[in-house]
Amino acid sequence: MENAMAVMWENLMGNHSTPFKSLFQSNESSFSGDVDSPNLIPQLSPLANSVVDRCSRILQVSTEELQHGFDSELPVGVKGLLTYARNLLEYCSYKALEKTSQNQDYLSDKEFRRLTYDMMLAWEAPSVECDLPRHPPQLQETIPSFNHETVDEDEGSLFYSSSTNMALQVDVDKTVGPEAFARIAPSCVLVADIITVHNLFDALTSSSGHRLHFLVYDRYLRSIDKVIKNSKHVIGASIVNLQLADGEVVIDVDGTNPTQPVLQHIGISAWPGRLILTNYALYFEPLGVGSYEEAVRYDLEIDMKQVIKPELTGPLGTRLFDKAVMYKSTSLAEPVYFEFPEFNAHLRRDYWLEICLEIFRAHEFIRKYNHKEMQKSEVLARAALGIFRYRAVRDAFQYFSSRYKTLLAFNLAETLPGGDVILETLSSCLTNLTPVVDKHISGTTDTKRQLAVSLASVLTLAHLGFISLKADFYEEAAVCGDIRVGETTPLEVAVKKSILDTGKAQAAQETVDQVKVEGIDTNVAVMKELLFPLIETAGRLRLLASWKDFYRSGTFLLAASFMILRGWTQYILPSILVSFAGLMLWRRHFNSGRQAEAFRVTSPLNRNAVEQLLTLQEAIAQVESLIQAGNITLLKIRALLLALLPQATEKVALLLVFMAAVVAFVPVKHMILVVFVELYTREMPCRKQSSERWLRRVREWWVRIPAAPVRLVKPDDIDSKKVK
Repeated sequence: MENAMAVMWENLMGNHSTPFKSLFQSNESSFSGDVDSPNLIPQLSPLANSVVDRCSRILQVSTEELQHGFDSELPVGVKGLLTYARNLLEYCSYKALEKTSQNQDYLSDKEFRRLTYDMMLAWEAPSVECDLPRHPPQLQETIPSFNHETVDEDEGSLFYSSSTNMALQVDVDKTVGPEAFARIAPSCVLVADIITVHNLFDALTSSSGHRLHFLVYDRYLRSIDKVIKNSKHVIGASIVNLQLADGEVVIDVDGTNPTQPVLQHIGISAWPGRLILTNYALYFEPLGVGSYEEAVRYDLEIDMKQVIKPELTGPLGTRLFDKAVMYKSTSLAEPVYFEFPEFNAHLRRDYWLEICLEIFRAHEFIRKYNHKEMQKSEVLARAALGIFRYRAVRDAFQYFSSRYKTLLAFNLAETLPGGDVILETLSSCLTNLTPVVDKHISGTTDTKRQLAVSLASVLTLAHLGFISLKADFYEEAAVCGDIRVGETTPLEVAVKKSILDTGKAQAAQETVDQVKVEGIDTNVAVMKELLFPLIETAGRLRLLASWKDFYRSGTFLLAASFMILRGWTQYILPSILVSFAGLMLWRRHFNSGRQAEAFRVTSPLNRNAVEQLLTLQEAIAQVESLIQAGNITLLKIRALLLALLPQATEKVALLLVFMAAVVAFVPVKHMILVVFVELYTREMPCRKQSSERWLRRVREWWVRIPAAPVRLVKPDDIDSKKVK
């Protein structure tokens, strides 16, 4: 009886539209590997066939129709024998993801999360000749598999609590690599952005050997879903007192918890309240009696020379706590500081600093490339989605970005080598907008039209309920897609080139960190050894100029004078440069692949902390004395210019006129010869006494020159004069 009821129920469900959730479930017969099944595509692996079958169920078409669409719509170049299976899989995956992304709550569906992960697994082994990549046998023996079905969805950060726990819970046979993640994840813009997808993968796999396990991926998607729902809930309760402009979206709110307020510092005053970030501005609502007062708006859109940076704050204007973000613009009389009190570190401050800079730099990008309304909406939507992803990773894995690992696209472009090229490419994609009639999926190409895809980020925010979409955004054109089937887009090329340069920069920085030494004496010793050739050359020239060996000094004088008179001095620097180039090429040819020998430096005697402080104090005193001597020299020159000592000013003026005449009428080589002979022969026995007497008279004359007066003025006096 029960079997009969089950058959009747299956027949009944077969006559109606399949529920959304069941569309993601794999077809067991398709996955079994039966090549004779009509639903299977012979070129695909069993897992790829399973993915294609589930995509066909979502699109409500047969797998044969999907394959026919791939063969007819895409150009011949992406249908090669070696890449046919992978490109067909991409085609079906992108098309299914485009449809499912139009639903508001698709991230809550576990089967969707499983399907997208299977797409990545299948991408790595798309054809029947491929096998899923596996880790080395010794790693497989030490790490047992783990069933993701047993994980409690409300647990804490399971995977980043301990690298040992992480290793014990990873099924190494079913993990995804960076290339598959970078090809599939950005096709759903809520999951990843093509600019930051590699950093996102590094963040998710930092404890799993650079391979992504389903448990981590599943937790990340559930965290995004939670962030979106929490944002919508908090936003609904936060915008009561705000007058938001059309298209302005609240991205995040902080300070609603009484135990974790946000303090606004202006001058020496501080006031608690609530800080709100939108895609156009920062809002601060001071806490009043039982409610929040009217919000103060700090604009991030209009160019007002804004400065946003980390800063120190404290009570009564003291600089004690490194937990604040400073905002300064030409519209404010003095800077505003937003402090995020917390007991450990300054994680809240760092998060708010990054998201504020992301919105600010997004508007800088819009102004720089003069983007209009449609492009502007897409840029701001891309920045907002990036912040949601950043929050999801932060909340799920307690992950915070380092210099090159930020998960925010516009912040990343500011730090990456070649980041300006990435932004230029992105701008080019945004400006190539053409009206479209036929709706093609992300990644397909019509031979008679340009690539046409939807405004993905704007549409995603609209489907999530954050904005109401204008009608012309559906009908009017579209941006260049980040991902294309079987092709590498210009944006992907720019990102990969930047990642390559970043790897080289990080490798070089590691060598820099290795050779850094501590202590003034040690650094001086290293510098002396590095500059030894120059020091030795200067010492030999000084020895020749001392005329202790008359024949050598005289020979050098005659040879140098001959070179100067013949005009050969202009070839000295090119000869040195060519010699260095030849030496480097010779080293490049004969020492290629050899490890560089460590530079040997004799370390000075060890000193305790007190001795090092005294050495530092002496060095600072010497620097201070040099600066004082330079200031005195400049003040004496000012006195000569102002004729504070008329006789000296007359002599200097006559000397300047004489030098001008010499420069105007005497050939340059003769001037160089005179200067060289004068400096080189000062220590000659026949000139030494007269040279010392002449230098003594010059020093005595310089001592008699008075310094121009200086008066120090306090900043308060300057401000009071400006007010008057």
